[in-house]
Amino acid sequence: MSTSNLATILSSNPIDLGPYETLYKHLHSHPELSYQERETASTAASHLRSLNAGYEVHTSIGGHGLAGVLRNGNGKIILLRADMDALPVKEDTGLEYASQVTMRDTDDVTKPVMHACGHDFHVTALLAAAERLAKMKDSWSGTLIVLFQPNEERAGGAQAMVDGGLYTKVPVPDIVLVQHVLPLKAGQVGCRIGTIMSEADSFKITLFGRGGHGSMPHRTIDPVVMAAGVVLKLQTIVSREVDPDEFAVVTVGSLQAGQTENIIADKAEVRVNVRTQDPGVRDKILTSIRRIVLGESEASGAVKEPLIEETTHFPLSVNDEQVTSQVLNSFGDFFGKRFNANMKPSTASEDYSILGSSQNKPCCFWAFGGVEERIWDEVEKHGRLMQDIAVNHSPFFAPVLQPTLETGVDALCLGALTFLKCS
Repeated sequence: MSTSNLATILSSNPIDLGPYETLYKHLHSHPELSYQERETASTAASHLRSLNAGYEVHTSIGGHGLAGVLRNGNGKIILLRADMDALPVKEDTGLEYASQVTMRDTDDVTKPVMHACGHDFHVTALLAAAERLAKMKDSWSGTLIVLFQPNEERAGGAQAMVDGGLYTKVPVPDIVLVQHVLPLKAGQVGCRIGTIMSEADSFKITLFGRGGHGSMPHRTIDPVVMAAGVVLKLQTIVSREVDPDEFAVVTVGSLQAGQTENIIADKAEVRVNVRTQDPGVRDKILTSIRRIVLGESEASGAVKEPLIEETTHFPLSVNDEQVTSQVLNSFGDFFGKRFNANMKPSTASEDYSILGSSQNKPCCFWAFGGVEERIWDEVEKHGRLMQDIAVNHSPFFAPVLQPTLETGVDALCLGALTFLKCS
């Protein structure tokens, strides 16, 4: 079907987004950490059932994951996915519906919780798209799966759903489609063929010293000094070992040792995150990390060899050429100048591709913007986009409600209709 006909179908089947704005505010003010998305999942399941549109609702898949299946005759099976979990971040947006929630995390520490990555927008947009696509089901045929995934932030949710029997409960999709709100101008959409998001590896490195009194450092082996050496040398991997034409990021996000100032601890923990978009670069960096950690430990006289444990891994996200070319055509015609068909690959990472790759099925991912146009233009005029626009995972990250929500719903519906058999 021509993209002009798809636009006609969409414009002929609007829904009232007012209730979804209210739902978004509720989800934003009631975030839940990874592995604990019980109420968010319950809200999504209840909403799908309340539509009375024929969705088969399957819950508790791989934890709190759920999926709704709308069977509507012959045609392709299209899976739309949203993630549900929030982050251990104290919100500082000043919104009237800002989160005040705290939760006990998996490390048994109580932390503030915030939807600092926009997953509340993803859930809301997918529920609205589920209603809208059901409303227009006389115009298409095929099978629609709307999937709500837990534990994206810790890279375990997609695999857990697959391992938890997802594809014994819902049909294997022909295509997986995913979107994410990013710090772009609201109303804009971006996509590209090929690599779209980075591969990511995270590690916990434990360095072992010998503790003692702060006044007697000569009788100890100080793991803080050891860790400081590791941190500084890790920063040289990208600057001195990786080809400047290649993408790579090495971030030390946490260094923890000791409890007070007059006691030298007996160990230090360093948490490291690596982002790459080339397997060879990844191998080089991981080898360098091990070399630096082992070398600094030996040079410091550590009491035993350091422990390097992988904590999470996100696969490289690659947009399938054939599927994505069709999405580019649909989005280009519908969004016009608001669409970027060759957006830069994101330095961030995702695990959604496992929903497709586990079944040898293609995926397509796109981004939509959430920064109010007036604010974006003013900041851009002063050349301060990097400094003044809050990014995902920031305590100030707060996508503007509209046109962000409308754009997200349009994109999901248009993506699905691109492949469902339309009449």
